[in-house]
Amino acid sequence: LKLGGGLTKPGKMVNIPKTKKAFCKGCKKHMMMKVTQYKTGKASLYAQGKRRYDRKQAGFGGQTKPVFHKKAKTTKKIVLRLQCSECKTTAMKPIKRCKHFEIGGDKKSKGAAY
Repeated sequence: LKLGGGLTKPGKMVNIPKTKKAFCKGCKKHMMMKVTQYKTGKASLYAQGKRRYDRKQAGFGGQTKPVFHKKAKTTKKIVLRLQCSECKTTAMKPIKRCKHFEIGGDKKSKGAAY
């Protein structure tokens, strides 16, 4: 039995350290990187698609474009934002889907299950 799309086991907590060593494109070598979670920025009112959508919606005639309702996914792919400690270059690294995600949580010790 294979879990769809390389899912981690449901209910598993993903814990990632606050710093990790990864390849930096600026320094062209492995460096210590500061790890944060990527969040989508606030949508601009002046982006071309938003201006076009608002123009089309204006006036009479109701909703002009389809509104998506068939949501199938229960999780999102986590994207890590890695910032180099030396040159401050930022890289994005997507990881697998998970329901619970944490950065810099306390490490699980062996044998301390209960």
